[in-house]
Amino acid sequence: MSLEWEQVVVASRDPVALGRWWSEALRWVIVNDDPVVFEIQPEPDRLPGILFLAVDEAKQGQNRLHIDLRPDDQGAEVERLTGLGASRVDVGQGEVPWVVLADPEGNEFCVLEARRAPM
Repeated sequence: MSLEWEQVVVASRDPVALGRWWSEALRWVIVNDDPVVFEIQPEPDRLPGILFLAVDEAKQGQNRLHIDLRPDDQGAEVERLTGLGASRVDVGQGEVPWVVLADPEGNEFCVLEARRAPM
């Protein structure tokens, strides 16, 4: 018996706008541009993907699950993502080596430092 991670589902007030934002942020492709169920993947037919599902209510409170991104250059990536519309947020993280951002609908995610080369 096998198990495959298909996708993460994000409830969204505007699946198209949020899906397009994440598509640009991650440099992923849009595989379904339906306004109720919008989906992106790293490449066509490559999993896992992210599915944005339309809901009526706005996000409330801190995410219980979030995405961590690990770029080669944390500062440049934070600048690029905030330029796309992400915002810095304080979720009580204190002094940490990662940066907490939120997407345009307020979903938190972290931008980690570059991975250190093995010794």
